[in-house]
Amino acid sequence: MKTRSLLPVAVLWLATSTVAAASAPPAQAGPAAARNCHLPGVTDTLHCVTLDVPLDHARPAGGKLKLHVTVAPAHRKGVRNDPLFVLAGGPGQAGSEVVGLLTTAFSRVRATRDIVFIDQRGTGRSGKLDCKNKPEHEHMTEEQMNAEALACITGTKAQWSAYTTDASARDIELVRRAFGYGAVNVWGGSYGTRLGQAYARLYPASVRSLVLDGVAAPDQVIQAGARDAHAALDKLFAQCAADAGCNKAFPNLRTQFDGLLAKLEAGPVRVTLPNPRTAQPIDITMTASRFLSTVHGILYSPADARRLPFLIHNAAQGRWQPFVARQNIVGDLGGPGHIAVLMHLAVVCAEDVPRLTPELMASDAGKLTKPLARQMPAFCKQMNVPAVPYKEPARIDAPTLLLSGALDPVTAPRRAESAARYMSRAQHVVVDNVGHGVSQLGCAPRLLRTFLDKPQDKLDASCLKEIPPPTFQLGSAGPQP
Repeated sequence: MKTRSLLPVAVLWLATSTVAAASAPPAQAGPAAARNCHLPGVTDTLHCVTLDVPLDHARPAGGKLKLHVTVAPAHRKGVRNDPLFVLAGGPGQAGSEVVGLLTTAFSRVRATRDIVFIDQRGTGRSGKLDCKNKPEHEHMTEEQMNAEALACITGTKAQWSAYTTDASARDIELVRRAFGYGAVNVWGGSYGTRLGQAYARLYPASVRSLVLDGVAAPDQVIQAGARDAHAALDKLFAQCAADAGCNKAFPNLRTQFDGLLAKLEAGPVRVTLPNPRTAQPIDITMTASRFLSTVHGILYSPADARRLPFLIHNAAQGRWQPFVARQNIVGDLGGPGHIAVLMHLAVVCAEDVPRLTPELMASDAGKLTKPLARQMPAFCKQMNVPAVPYKEPARIDAPTLLLSGALDPVTAPRRAESAARYMSRAQHVVVDNVGHGVSQLGCAPRLLRTFLDKPQDKLDASCLKEIPPPTFQLGSAGPQP
């Protein structure tokens, strides 16, 4: 996620999915003809392939969609025939946008295995479904932003019902067959864990093993995520109170947070600050919704979360500029790699929002994700995508490694435990000082290689306990040394 979206940051990571217990054979894709290519974030020469896949798998002779696949060949000769397929998050993030993982999470795995990055339909180079980003989005009101999003939906002609998790899982099988691979290993991050589970259930003979990082449970409704979000926030407040420096600098952190939220709920706050591009003064409207959405997004990364006490304290003193600057980080970075908003909505509106019942909302204590839950129905009504009925998940028999960060505000360890109930050979590792995403950190890259080499063996993951907590930011100079 690299540029400002028309939707809050909290919406852009995951949708629930519906998976089937069995599958008819997919349409055949032709042999994969690769061309050399270079992608941002990687210096190596990669192989890029474009495959024609059915827009509607139920009618394979109908319209086609061009699916982009990026392959990082194994470093050693005599490569194994069980590559690692990489499924990015979102929904709306493309595999070609996370190839930087080759130098971190997959540095050990690539020694003997091809790494295959798939741009899920509607993302990246696979017919990205998105809305145009404009510089003025940074200082629009919420009403203006919502109007922009609704106009974008109305002005886009797409067969929204074709962009489901089920359809994307069937695309994965076409990729495997086109490349001539045997049973593959699958790594999924965030929403990619949902897609990975869907693929394993549709094509169990095609999956050798699964690595699921930031695990979404099959029955999870992401808009009803306030409980996990507030648990992560409460842990942050407790950690600040237990840290001598943080507690001294911000002794009333929870009271300040509650006071800011109460003030914003009573009415928006106007903030004037220099435009980071032009240095000219601009006015920003800070609302309760934007405040909560930004806090939720910051909690994804513990290193980022350790800046939150400083941001809250300054805002409570009337200095909103650091908080607004953090809110605008996504927009300031620029670039084409942000979440495909319309593809995201197509998935969420079909598979997630229909299960967001009043009863579920009432049972989900907390406010951090409530703005998202309130906004989504209007977008979904405009999109008018057919609902995908939820089905009881079938059991997954492939060896599965589930990775959870104890500080994750969206896919908390309890979600992985729920997913593991439908798996016969699951290992679940919870890492204390980590948030949303484990695979790049500490000894995790080595453990991924160890697991993939012998997925049937018990994995000793004790080295992950050595990952230290980040330090708190106490002043404008940044985190403590």
